[in-house]
Amino acid sequence: MKLGIAILAAGRGKRMRSATPKVLHPLGGRPLLGHVLTAAAALDPERIVVVHGHGGEAVRAAFAEAPCDWVEQAEQLGTAHALRQAMPALAGLDRVLVLYGDVPLISPETLRRLLEAGAETPLALLTAELPDPTGYGRILRDAEGQIRTIVEERDANPEQQAIREANMGFLVAEGARLADWLGRVGNDNAQGEYYLTDITALAVTDGVRVASCAPANLDEVSGVNDRVQLAALERAYQRRLAETLMRAGVSLADPARLDVRGQLQCEPDVSLDVNVVIEGEVRLASGVRVGPGCVLRDCVIGPETEILAHCVIEGAEVGAGARIGPFARLRPGSRLEDDTHVGNFVETKNTRLGRGSKANHLTYLGDAEIGERVNVGAGTITCNYDGANKWPTRIGDDAFIGSNSALVAPVTVGAGATIGAGSVITREAPAEQLTLARARQQSLPGWQRPRKSTTS
Repeated sequence: MKLGIAILAAGRGKRMRSATPKVLHPLGGRPLLGHVLTAAAALDPERIVVVHGHGGEAVRAAFAEAPCDWVEQAEQLGTAHALRQAMPALAGLDRVLVLYGDVPLISPETLRRLLEAGAETPLALLTAELPDPTGYGRILRDAEGQIRTIVEERDANPEQQAIREANMGFLVAEGARLADWLGRVGNDNAQGEYYLTDITALAVTDGVRVASCAPANLDEVSGVNDRVQLAALERAYQRRLAETLMRAGVSLADPARLDVRGQLQCEPDVSLDVNVVIEGEVRLASGVRVGPGCVLRDCVIGPETEILAHCVIEGAEVGAGARIGPFARLRPGSRLEDDTHVGNFVETKNTRLGRGSKANHLTYLGDAEIGERVNVGAGTITCNYDGANKWPTRIGDDAFIGSNSALVAPVTVGAGATIGAGSVITREAPAEQLTLARARQQSLPGWQRPRKSTTS
């Protein structure tokens, strides 16, 4: 069976009150449409076609590398009209599955069950019993329980509005039959639009049995029309991820206060405190402990490493048994080997800190290669930028850098060297020697501090 998938993503999204197209608003760190494309690709279709409209150029640019074709719905004349635009690109395919760019949590598992429901009939729908079906089209069945038609809420009478089984919009149909039904859909309704739901009555008129199945949970079929609904789906998405993590052996101090906005891979016995934010691709090895308020972005953290409160780690790699923070910032290109310590208000950028080395307080290390067992004192900075270019600092094994030192790159500190506190180092500091670079201290007897004048 050759499967084609049409994703309807042309809606303007007026209720979002945003210049950003609705399907580009983020959920879990990815645009809404990105989630739908991922679910579609999991079904291994022959072709995916996205129907775009408002903000189409921005939508296409955001997914320039996506394996899909694009068609435009220039006029917003309803869902059946939108699907008509996609049908030429899906011609010749056996089955067509219809998805929506603003319904992001639909799962491949539910879609596979819909495809199975439609395997023996030309049309299958996804329906659900809703506690409050307001806003949804109602499913009308006959005495034998067979679907006869769908009536939109605006066109439904009070008895029909009381029906709780609602149409979720997702359907799969034979390609040729679907094209025929779409050509016969009219717009004689309250909105003057071409409703995709009307194909159900047309199918029944043609003697087609309409199959149905239900989603695993209602979050899967919840759409986004405004920011309130987007926030609700964000929580549903995060709750689902949190449950998956906990079942995999991760401890969460509060599952409701975790935000994963990318891809998080955790080995067992990872512990995440409250208000941790994950962005990009993050890998945490076994025994990693992350304190409250940390932001981890595109980083790899080794086993048994502890990250204390309010650290920001981006584009960094940290080895085993390290201790980071609190209030530390590791910037891109930072590489901390095993058993390293980076403490409060320490910032690293494009720097390697060798095994067992420490920088515990108020330090900036940029473009530096630091050996093993080095102690970097409080207030030390590598002066790596001359206003035009970046320059490296190299520090050998077992060196000791005294507090409040400035290492003016390019500069090398030899193995076992000691830098006296308060030094400004501009030339090579030899191995195994004490190097000082500070002004002589003087005390001036009889000196008087200036006083304010008493005259006006």
